[in-house]
Amino acid sequence: MQGEVGDKRCLVTPQHPCSYLPRRQARTLFYDPRETVTGETYRLLTENGFRRSGSHMYRPHCLTCSACIPVRIPAETFKARRKQKRVLARNRDVEVRVEDAVFRQRYFRLYADYLAARHMDGDMYPTSPDQFRSFLLCHWSNTFFLNTYLNDELIAVAVSDYNAGGLSAIYTFFDPRHSARSPGVLSILNQIDLCRQLRLPHLYLGYWIRDSAKMRYKTEYRPVELLVNDRWVPFS
Repeated sequence: MQGEVGDKRCLVTPQHPCSYLPRRQARTLFYDPRETVTGETYRLLTENGFRRSGSHMYRPHCLTCSACIPVRIPAETFKARRKQKRVLARNRDVEVRVEDAVFRQRYFRLYADYLAARHMDGDMYPTSPDQFRSFLLCHWSNTFFLNTYLNDELIAVAVSDYNAGGLSAIYTFFDPRHSARSPGVLSILNQIDLCRQLRLPHLYLGYWIRDSAKMRYKTEYRPVELLVNDRWVPFS
């Protein structure tokens, strides 16, 4: 692992069923929760392919599979494709606001409606206020909500983390009644734009999995880089 974050500060889970690929066994590498995560530590972990879930930093560490590949978008050189331009045009009437990452009932209702419509088969459903907090919020991260409003009605929330290396797209949830607006795509495009405004080099999107329909979309944003053999390389 590159940088000052060494494997000696990490813990490995036993094997468990993979959440993305059927009939696969997975292992997860966690940064030791007893260690202090500073802004610089978070930047290094993110650049080394780690993701945040609640206050835990993790990355896949499977014995016989390397399907989960970290991806990031270079913000300055990103060019929206035709489909993405159509999404922007379709949403000219919305307002995007950066707001505090806190628990509020209106956020939780939107989150619960989204999970009920899209992820009833997942391990996050049914949800609860405690699950919302433990998954999305964190006491040490610089987290914010990038919220989308239509006529002052909240229709989408993109949970995003800031560090000196870029923004990390943690999770997006939205009102299922507005699915035709492609709010998930819009939220990614808005986070890329915010990277540019803040002069941050990258938007980190988590893991791309070629054989998982839920995770395959991440290479539709070009150019995009993959972390392969501890080096970020362009995807073509």
